[in-house]
Amino acid sequence: MVRSMTRRPLIRHNDYSPLDPPAVGAWEPSLTLSVVIPAYGGQHRLDLTLAALAAQTYPATLTEVIVVDDGTEPPLRLPALKPENTRMVRAPGDRRGAGHAMNAGIACAEGEVVQRLDADMVTHREHLESLLRWQHLTDYLVTYGGKKFVAEPVLRPGEVFETVAKGELESLFAGSDLISSSTEETIRRLDGLRASRNPYQTCTGPTVSLRRTLLDRVGGFDPEVLRGQDTEFAYRLAQEGAVFVPDLDARAVHLGLPAQRGEHRQDVVRLVETYLAQRVPLRRDLRKERGRGWAVPYVDVVYAADGEGVREAVAAALASTLSDVRVTLTGAWASLHGLQGVAPGHERFGLFVLREAFRRDPRVRLAADADASAAPIPFRFTGPAGHPLAPGTLEAMTKAMTEERLGMLIVRLPGGAAASLVRTEALNRARLLADAGDELDSVIEATHGVRHADAAEFWPSAREPAATEPAVSNPVQEAQPEPEPEPGSRLRRIIRRR
Repeated sequence: MVRSMTRRPLIRHNDYSPLDPPAVGAWEPSLTLSVVIPAYGGQHRLDLTLAALAAQTYPATLTEVIVVDDGTEPPLRLPALKPENTRMVRAPGDRRGAGHAMNAGIACAEGEVVQRLDADMVTHREHLESLLRWQHLTDYLVTYGGKKFVAEPVLRPGEVFETVAKGELESLFAGSDLISSSTEETIRRLDGLRASRNPYQTCTGPTVSLRRTLLDRVGGFDPEVLRGQDTEFAYRLAQEGAVFVPDLDARAVHLGLPAQRGEHRQDVVRLVETYLAQRVPLRRDLRKERGRGWAVPYVDVVYAADGEGVREAVAAALASTLSDVRVTLTGAWASLHGLQGVAPGHERFGLFVLREAFRRDPRVRLAADADASAAPIPFRFTGPAGHPLAPGTLEAMTKAMTEERLGMLIVRLPGGAAASLVRTEALNRARLLADAGDELDSVIEATHGVRHADAAEFWPSAREPAATEPAVSNPVQEAQPEPEPEPGSRLRRIIRRR
C-alpha cells in the first residue's frame, strides 16, 4: 500500500511515535482555538483560571475563551483580568451538568480546535501551546495535559497572571502538598500511552483538546452522564479511530483535592461506574450481571433478511454466551410501508413475516442496510445466516480480538463462505486513512492487524450451510442469496457508500 505524502500519518494502535511535534516556542501556530470552560459556582477559582489563561504563549489573536455558567445563582461574572477574547454564556434550559454545559459552549465555538478546561485549573503559560503543537500535525488526535492537585491556597488573580507569565507556576504553591494524579503514573508506565490497549481510560482530566471535525463526528458530550462524562466521551472518540496523546509538559494545577478522596468517594465511584457500565461495553468488569440489557451493546451482528435460516440465525445470536448483543437485519423493509397485511403467496410475504417476528424485539434492529460504522458498539460481526453462531462463538472471537489486539478476524466457513468480526475503532481509523483505491482491510492490517482462521476454532461443530437442509416454504428463504463476498469486499462497499 503506497501512501500519499499529503495524507494523514498512519499510526498503529496508539503508538504515535511517527509524529514529530515542534519544540515549544520554535514554531508558528495557525489553527484557531476555542477554550470552553464549564463552570458552576466558584467565582474566585474561575478568576484564577482566567488569569492564567491571559498569560498563555499560544497567540491571543487565534484564541477565544467561552465560559459557560451552568446555572450559578447569583450568576457568574467575567473578571477584569482575562484573555482578550473572552465571553460568558448561560447553559440553556433546566438541565445541568458539565456535559450539557460543554455542549452549550461548543455550539457557539468558532475555533478549529476545541479545548475543554475546567474552571478550577491554573495552567502553565505553555499549556495550550504544548497541546496545540500536536493538533497542527493531523486531525485525529486527542491531546491532554498533566495536572497536580492541591488544597486551595490563598491567591490573587494578579499574582497568578504575573507568576504564570514568568513561567514560574509551581512557585505559587511553594510549601503546599502537590498531589500527582494516578493517570500521570499510568501514562508514564505505558510509555506515554503508546503501549496502552485502552488509552481512552486515562482521558479523564479536565484539560483536553481535539479538532472540531473529530468532535462533530462523535456528537459532543452525553448530557445524561452526570459523572464520568469525560471517560464516556473519550470512549466514543476511540471508536471513531482517534489517537490519544498525553503531553505532561502541558502542566497545570487543579485547585482542590479529587472527589475520590472526599467524604463520599465510594458513592462517587459507584455513580461513575453505573454510567460507564451502560455506555462503555469494553468495561467488561462492570457487566457481570447476566441477562441484562445495556444502552450500548458489545457486538452488532449483521444478517441479510433474504438468506436461508434467518430466524434461526437471529435466535442463535441472541442466545450467545455474550448477553450484550444486538442483531441488525438488513432488508427491503421500506417496501412493506403501508401494507397492513400480506397474504400467503405474496412476493413480500416472507419479508412481512420476518418483520412481524422481530419488529418489537428491542435487541433486533430492522434497517435497509448496515450503517457504515457500528459506533459506539465496539465490534461488528457479519456472516451468512446459513451458518448460525454457536453459543460461545462471539465470546471466543472477541476474546481473540482483544488478546491479540486485532482489527479484524476473518473466519473461513464450510462451503467457501466467510464471516468476519471487525473492531469499530479499526474500521473508522481505516476510513480516515485510506487513499483512493486502498483496500480497507489492508489499512486495518497496517493499523491493527488482520487474522484469518478456520471455522473449527470458533464453531465447535462447524457444519455445512443450512441451504443443504430441507427448505422451508417461504418466498424469502427460497430467493437466491447474493454470492458471499470475498473478505474485505463488504467493507469496500461500505466506504463507497460513505
